[in-house]
Amino acid sequence: MRELKVIGLSVDGKRVICQDANSADKFAIDADDRLRAAARGDLSRLGQIQIEMESSLRPREIQARIRAGATVEQVASTAGVDVSRIERFAHPVLLERQRAAQMASAAHPVRNDGPTVNTLSDTVAGAMFARGLDPDGIEWDAWKVEDGRWTVQLQWRAGRSDNKAHYRFTPGAHGGTVTALDDSARELIDPTFTRSLRPVAPVAPLLPDPEPELFNEHRAPQRDREPVREPVREPEPVVAHEQADTQSVPAPRRSRRNKPAVPTWEDVLLGVRSGGQN
Repeated sequence: MRELKVIGLSVDGKRVICQDANSADKFAIDADDRLRAAARGDLSRLGQIQIEMESSLRPREIQARIRAGATVEQVASTAGVDVSRIERFAHPVLLERQRAAQMASAAHPVRNDGPTVNTLSDTVAGAMFARGLDPDGIEWDAWKVEDGRWTVQLQWRAGRSDNKAHYRFTPGAHGGTVTALDDSARELIDPTFTRSLRPVAPVAPLLPDPEPELFNEHRAPQRDREPVREPVREPEPVVAHEQADTQSVPAPRRSRRNKPAVPTWEDVLLGVRSGGQN
């Protein structure tokens, strides 16, 4: 780095003329706000000017976004600069938000019958203990909305779910008051609320295992089963058609002409031939 010394100003007074300490080389530097801040040793102003030149957001806009609840990473992404350039302006605003959250924890929740005696912090701790949760696991935060009032957020984890509750904080005497803004916030300050914030559906009981014999019988593949043999029926006796015909058709009668005449007993005694002839 070369060392320069100031030898004067330009004719129009907009530049500072410097000369190399070891040679006759001369340099001109713009006499802008950055040079003035650097000459005074005002690093805060110098960084602010740099942000204004490099970022699409001014320092006041950066702080306004942080105060409204935005994170440093979100503002840095919007401004198109590194996070480190936003942190110097965000730090005092983050302290302001933290202070507002602490004041809200000492405020009194408002129920249907009016403000409670216990503070919001004590009330929430009791609700967490009743549900088997750790009050120390709650993350407190606050930010300002457009109407100038503070919104307080409580965030905690129960099992695998992330839960949030929001209150409106109104500063005042004896610590001020907080009013619930959503169902989760109302459940935390409701003294008659006894069920868990995230009820779990009951699990159906498991059925007992089937007997091994029944299991094998129902689960065995078809190819492992032995084929069921039906009883063999003996064939019924077949009656010859000739026999059936002889039984059903009556025998023909013999004609009397072909039948020989048999004498009766009287004919034998009297010597008379049957038929009335001697």
